[in-house]
Amino acid sequence: MPFADFLQKERRYSLYTVRNYRQSLVDLTTWLGQSGKDAASLEDLTPRDARDFVIESQRRLDRRTVHARVSGLRALYRYWQRQGRLSSNPFVALPLPRLERRLPRFLSEEQMRRLLEAPRRLLDSGAIDAFTAQRDWLLLELLYGGGLRVSELVALGFEQIDLDSGVARIVGKGRKERVCPLGEGAMVLLRAWRDGSRAGAPASDRVLVRPDGVSLTSREVQALLKRYLAAAGLPADASPHTLRHSYATHLLNAGADLRVVQELLGHSRLATTQIYTHVSGARLREVYNRAHPRA
Repeated sequence: MPFADFLQKERRYSLYTVRNYRQSLVDLTTWLGQSGKDAASLEDLTPRDARDFVIESQRRLDRRTVHARVSGLRALYRYWQRQGRLSSNPFVALPLPRLERRLPRFLSEEQMRRLLEAPRRLLDSGAIDAFTAQRDWLLLELLYGGGLRVSELVALGFEQIDLDSGVARIVGKGRKERVCPLGEGAMVLLRAWRDGSRAGAPASDRVLVRPDGVSLTSREVQALLKRYLAAAGLPADASPHTLRHSYATHLLNAGADLRVVQELLGHSRLATTQIYTHVSGARLREVYNRAHPRA
């Protein structure tokens, strides 16, 4: 099985991740050519070669991109090891440049309220039809109310959702499955969507579809979000993942336990979730500085 097929079918990685991993191999092959080596050297790569590749990459790419490239190559060589083509992985334990810790961007609760109201406002103005308004309102509710990744959203099928309990079985990164509450607002919209405008579309098990019954793509979701951000007067650079960040931040601000949020997000490591505590702490300091007389 080709590596790209393995990532998509076995590991269930998003097309975005597969594309980035493929670019990692292109970068490495290009570097080998420029170094006077050929593609056959891929299987003869030493840890020293891998280190030289990283050093050269830092002259062209930012640190996060270098980390992403190495992650892709580490996965590729691990795949080759499992196939018996290689005995060692030159990208394991490779020193990498330190990453600056960036706090995730999120929308405030008031901003989220305005965003969720945007499809209805555009419907009232005649800018979109009822099918689009109902679908896109549900789309926003699922991203924010369920904390879904955009890849999880477009793959979501009705068979994954228990309409009585209001939870969905989500298969996330690395085929890790989690139970995800979707929120009462999303469930009300989901029932109305299933029995209303959605019922007139051609049969499909996917929840979010175009009028012809074809499921939405991640790129289409991103474009739709841009439309509603503009309609709500919100920053245009917010992404579907910004809504996931908002979901986690608002839960912690309301007192949710960190490990519960970890499970809801589907993070394998608690350290990944802990970055949101910095955001919540910043929010607490902001409120303190504004409200306390001794601040």
